[in-house]
Amino acid sequence: MNIDLTETTSSQINAALVKARRATGTPAVGMVLTLVIVTDEGNHYDALKAAREASKEHPSRTLVVIKRPGRSPRDRRMARLDAEVRLGGETSGETVLLRLHGELANHAHSVVLPLLLPDAPVVVWWPEEAPDNPVEDLLGQLAARRITDAAATEDPVGTLRQRAETYSPGDTDLAWTRITPWRSMLAAALDQRHSKITSAVVEAEAYNPSSELLGMWLADRLGVPVERVVSDGPGLTAVRLETEDGTICLDRHNGSLAELAMPGQPDRHVALNRRDTAELIAEELRRLDPDEMYAAAIKFGVTKLGSQVAEERVPPSSDARSDASSDAEAGGAGSAAEAPRKTTAAKTGAAKTTAAGKTAGAKPKARKAPAE
Repeated sequence: MNIDLTETTSSQINAALVKARRATGTPAVGMVLTLVIVTDEGNHYDALKAAREASKEHPSRTLVVIKRPGRSPRDRRMARLDAEVRLGGETSGETVLLRLHGELANHAHSVVLPLLLPDAPVVVWWPEEAPDNPVEDLLGQLAARRITDAAATEDPVGTLRQRAETYSPGDTDLAWTRITPWRSMLAAALDQRHSKITSAVVEAEAYNPSSELLGMWLADRLGVPVERVVSDGPGLTAVRLETEDGTICLDRHNGSLAELAMPGQPDRHVALNRRDTAELIAEELRRLDPDEMYAAAIKFGVTKLGSQVAEERVPPSSDARSDASSDAEAGGAGSAAEAPRKTTAAKTGAAKTTAAGKTAGAKPKARKAPAE
């Protein structure tokens, strides 16, 4: 059921929600949270689609805030609220699209506040550009969790630095959510192999914030140097842990199936699919308390980016790898004859992670479908 409201108010939207619930026989007590999506007209469809899929696991009231301040001074002076109320169909819960025109775009919190579910947690998600300090944003102040995505920005590593400097309990980033399967697989491998780890290497495409976070997490938890190697992707391609007994290698060269190689054990294939945004949001909505592991990882290395100079090299071809590495060829491996490239990077304690995206002076572009 859809109800369109033009030049409306928050009270009229609430009345429309009650009317729609009565018409469809859907109670409001089944919803567990309010999800506020702050986006623009061009990106709201994809964000709403992901939220709709996530609502099947977490029934919620979804408020999509679409800001349309206007271009001319006259448009900016004209404040107007248009809304669309959706219930039933593929949506599990309630969805309200809020289009804020003119000056009202600067006061989105005053529109959203009366529409929040009573006595239910609030989550705010910025699918694209987010405030420099989410907790100081007026919408962010309403939320228990604030979700951003560094991979969708023009400077992913610079954004991570900003997130570290402004971190507040409740902040999280989808770049961190994307590496959950990698962290789980590596932790399980280390549980099977109790040998001292001396160093680690993380391979991923350039401008990938997930690889930076994975390197910081490994350096923080293991206390060893972590080298960042650039490959052609897609996303993260391999992690290698050097131990006294040999190399533990988790190699995913095609974005779906990975190969785990451990000393003294046969190589095995493990599922390590690249997940879509709906799965990432659903994972974040399962946990509404502060993510302490994310806080520790992002603060460990990003706060001192640029303190020293490290070397960023192209990974050798699969033919030149040692027998302890995975037999699967990592995506984008360069020729062994290629010369190393250098870039400004970070070395925090024992960690050595490069600022992806700084090579050749190229400015990274925003990504519409970031990969882990």
